[in-house]
Amino acid sequence: MTKAGAPETCEPGRQLPLDLPTTPRFGREEFLPAASNLAALEMIERWPDWPDRVLALIGPAGAGKSHLCAIWAARAGALVVAPDALPTLEGLVAQAPRAIVIDDVDRAADETTLFHLLNFVNESGAFLLMSAARPPRAEDTRLPDLLSRLRRAPAVEIGAPDEALMRAVLVKLFADRQLLVEPPALAFAALRLERSLAAARAFVAALDREALAQGRPVTRALAAKVIEKFT
Repeated sequence: MTKAGAPETCEPGRQLPLDLPTTPRFGREEFLPAASNLAALEMIERWPDWPDRVLALIGPAGAGKSHLCAIWAARAGALVVAPDALPTLEGLVAQAPRAIVIDDVDRAADETTLFHLLNFVNESGAFLLMSAARPPRAEDTRLPDLLSRLRRAPAVEIGAPDEALMRAVLVKLFADRQLLVEPPALAFAALRLERSLAAARAFVAALDREALAQGRPVTRALAAKVIEKFT
């Protein structure tokens, strides 16, 4: 057992990995188009030529909604609003944003403030991009008027990443970390990982730590060992 205050040690032949955090980059150049997200990407890039001033991105966790929201926020100069910290109507009037983005709007608990925000968008001529895991449902919304407004917004769906996109994401994440990965290990991981970008990032980080600790390349066997924690 390591004593308090003493430097941590590791078994012979095993390096002590430095867990250096990597922040996901959400620029347009980092976004990988695929069949599952192409319609949503095209709509983001069509702005301001939208069918309405409000647009909803619908898709499961890890599908890339946050990335698309970030791309649009930079493109439109949008006010980025957290679903649990919605601005008041007075605050919106004072700031007068021309574009607003709310990622994970289905986590917003303050329905009255959200309703006022939607009214502000309609009355001020601002644009609003929202993302949610699923379309608005009556059982999830207490205010009928809010439900009506949410359902009125045009929506574009994003599917879970397919195997081809998972493989492309893994290739990029490995390249970002300057990791050389054997093709069998890449194919093995793309096939078995949960189909989400978050799972891909977590897996690559764990695999990087394990490869460094063992001082060995990323092989299929090493990938199989690490992927057990993610399946």
